[in-house]
Amino acid sequence: MRIREPDWLEHRMLKGPDTEINLHVFSAGVSEVEKMLRLRDWLRASPQDREKYAEVKRGLAARSWRHVQHYADAKSTVISEILARAGWIESE
Repeated sequence: MRIREPDWLEHRMLKGPDTEINLHVFSAGVSEVEKMLRLRDWLRASPQDREKYAEVKRGLAARSWRHVQHYADAKSTVISEILARAGWIESE
């Protein structure tokens, strides 16, 4: 386990020793899961937004970050823009 955030939707993030994949875990019924799935599904269906997201992530990954949360926060604007095009309403 790399991150444990009981105060934010009981979020946990796990990472295996031989992989670059981050596994995010939430409690059942948390709306953040639907939001992440909406983003995933939209990126699979939209080549333009998929490329835009990849471009932003590549640029951010090339920088040094004191905390991984700063990197995550830096992606917020592009994620919000993409989710708006995907029809996500923040109150969902």
